[in-house]
Amino acid sequence: MARALLPGALFTPFQKMNRMIKLLQAIFLVGCFSGYHALTAQNLIASGEDAYLEALYLHLHQHPELSFHEKETSARMAAELRNIGFEVTENVGGYGVVGVLKNGKGPTLLIRTDMDALPVKETTGATYASTVITTDDAGNDVGVMHACGHDMHMTVWTGTARWMAEHKKEWQGTLLMIGQPAEERGSGAREMLKDGLYARFPKPELGLALHCNATLAAGMVGVCPGYAMANVDMVDITVYGQGGHGAYPHTTKDPVVLAARIITDLQTIVSREISPLEPAVVTVGSIHGGSKGNIIPSEVKLELTLRSYTDEVRAALIEKIKRTCNGAAMGYGLPEDKYPKVVVREEFTPALRNDPVLTTRMETVFKQQLGESQVRVLGPVMGGEDFSRYGRTEDKIPIMLFWLGTIPAEKAAAAERKEIELPSLHNDSFLPEYPLAIKTGVSAMTAAALSILAKK
Repeated sequence: MARALLPGALFTPFQKMNRMIKLLQAIFLVGCFSGYHALTAQNLIASGEDAYLEALYLHLHQHPELSFHEKETSARMAAELRNIGFEVTENVGGYGVVGVLKNGKGPTLLIRTDMDALPVKETTGATYASTVITTDDAGNDVGVMHACGHDMHMTVWTGTARWMAEHKKEWQGTLLMIGQPAEERGSGAREMLKDGLYARFPKPELGLALHCNATLAAGMVGVCPGYAMANVDMVDITVYGQGGHGAYPHTTKDPVVLAARIITDLQTIVSREISPLEPAVVTVGSIHGGSKGNIIPSEVKLELTLRSYTDEVRAALIEKIKRTCNGAAMGYGLPEDKYPKVVVREEFTPALRNDPVLTTRMETVFKQQLGESQVRVLGPVMGGEDFSRYGRTEDKIPIMLFWLGTIPAEKAAAAERKEIELPSLHNDSFLPEYPLAIKTGVSAMTAAALSILAKK
């Protein structure tokens, strides 16, 4: 049943206060953007910057580092900021970098980049392809690649910082540039906040970030108001049983069979226990158990990923997974001390919700800067992004992440016509068209920053 709208007189004091906060926030955001119209005609990237930023991008692409190992990358980002006049602090929440540039009275704007790469061996065939091989935390030798475009993110971030530092007469306020580690592990933002990001440095009123898009043409950007990316949980399930000889299954409690039943039962959670109007995903991506065909093992291990948008659906998924596992074990005749062990990993990434007022205003700014045909409104995706955490503290800072097109226009058009399939993010063949993507990213992010920090 739809909930009736309450007349103003019937709102509770809490509801009235909540509405007032939202109204004040909207007024604040609109006020931040006044005065931008006079700057939109400028070419925000001087021709001399192109070569510098492209060289930086190629260096970062060829020297990727895994999550929690961004030592050289963070040092390079810190040096870039320090060289243009930022006050720089390193090793915030690990290899995090914080740069502060104060330029008179005005809002404080946070602009974040992520810095880590993935354990993926690049197969693009590009002359500048990464050839880095390293040892991961589990002791395995792995290739390393910026398969999620964080090299592009860092380059645009640097270009934006350089332009803003060189054109301080055009704006007023404070820039808080964040170089974040370990985004791919869902931990970097949490660790930087835990290390006092909002206490040790100027607290931002607004936050911006961008992310490469593997289907959008270079030269374009995309916006998504509201929920843009999902809650991401990784869940480990250990299914117990009683092992024995494969020829005498009646003397055992086979955890392989029980695991198979659990996997099947889990598929009904989304289809039958979550509202069809609420997006949710439960995927069993790994199953391991046993050592030989004629031996029934004592346990089987499952690894899952869960995706959702709201906190309520996330909690429901976790509860229903535990209940499903226990119910299957009970039906199988196992004692309670052998019920499956369900562990939700700490590497949780909360859903990214773009502030609708901020996002709508940035859509207008991008259209003014790039042209209406170069800006698209995109739907939400089930990927994760821990940029969300910067807006989920008790301060409730409005944040917005936008998409940056990276694909050659002809390939993007062919993919839309279903003639070809494009490699996704995290694919070993992902390769941005970097010159145009860099220019577009710096132009869009700088225009966004100017719209917030423009002199009144």
